[in-house]
Amino acid sequence: MPYDPCEESTVTPETRELLRELSEAFGIPGSEDEVRAIMARHLAPFAEISYDRLGCIIARREGRAAAPRIMLPAHMDEIGLIVRHITDQGFLKFVPRGFWSQVLPAQRWVVRTHKGDRIAVTGVKAPHLLTEEERNKPIPTKDMYLDIGARSRDEAIEMGVRPGDPAAPWGPVADLGNGRLLGKAWDDRAGCVMVIEVMRELAKRDHPNTVFGVGTIQEESGLRGARTSSVAVDPDVALVAEITCANDVPGSTQDGSYSELGKGPAICLYDAQMVPTARLRDFVCRVAEEISMPIQFTSMEGGTTDGTFVQVHGKGVPTLYLGPATRYVHSHIGTMDEADFDQTIQLLIETIVRLDESAVSRLVDFGQP
Repeated sequence: MPYDPCEESTVTPETRELLRELSEAFGIPGSEDEVRAIMARHLAPFAEISYDRLGCIIARREGRAAAPRIMLPAHMDEIGLIVRHITDQGFLKFVPRGFWSQVLPAQRWVVRTHKGDRIAVTGVKAPHLLTEEERNKPIPTKDMYLDIGARSRDEAIEMGVRPGDPAAPWGPVADLGNGRLLGKAWDDRAGCVMVIEVMRELAKRDHPNTVFGVGTIQEESGLRGARTSSVAVDPDVALVAEITCANDVPGSTQDGSYSELGKGPAICLYDAQMVPTARLRDFVCRVAEEISMPIQFTSMEGGTTDGTFVQVHGKGVPTLYLGPATRYVHSHIGTMDEADFDQTIQLLIETIVRLDESAVSRLVDFGQP
């Protein structure tokens, strides 16, 4: 039966709860422990779990054959802040990890300290106190701070704050009631859930390969986990499970590669650092056509994914990046369509079950047309 993105979502209550749990989990670069533990708990019933030495989780599931080795990476970290200094008045100066300065003011945060979590707000001068020149310019990050309610530096320290403590956005998931979800960190907790759900389904399906579902660390700080986990997995093919940037909002340019919520999985044609393997792109497109799956094409000129380093591992790895279009990426809250998310899972599964030794050989044999 053809997939219809306008149909009611087939996402189960259990998967929706997993989306909520992983979205709301704390995990900026270098602080992925909570996310890793959730992934391990859900993957352990149907995969062999191991870790690399930086903390990427690797779930291995062997099908009919040990090879080809299919890597399905999704990064566990989200954008956030790191406390760099405590002022005499008890305010916390910070360094952003992935955040654009214009979306920072007046937002709530969770600061994770050795004495527990503290709620904070991004503070800036009130507009009444700004000069006219200051009002007409973006507020520099250096002029922002986190306010945890401390009266002094000593009180902030007594509350548990230390330089180097991480802060993640505070943003509970909200169901908009029409198959769309608001939540923080869909980049890339949606991908983490996709990995879990693909591995869960493969436990019920026959597949001619061995699949490695990987939760990587520190993607938002230099794709570090992509490097180490690629060495651990040594893949033959990689399908990067990521969200893509929707440009279906007012003011967006609609000049070709245009992705919308509710129109199916989006395949990335290129990003700032990676051109996907054309043969693998065509392979996935053929699979989508076989199963009557709607797909979109998108591009990303201002960022990249774990695929950048996975693709150049060893002698090279055919790599493609795909996922559900998502609004408001790299801010506190994003909007995602459940149908796009669910269809991405189905497309990944149907692609993986067709990636046998012969299919992978055709992807890398450049003596063939």
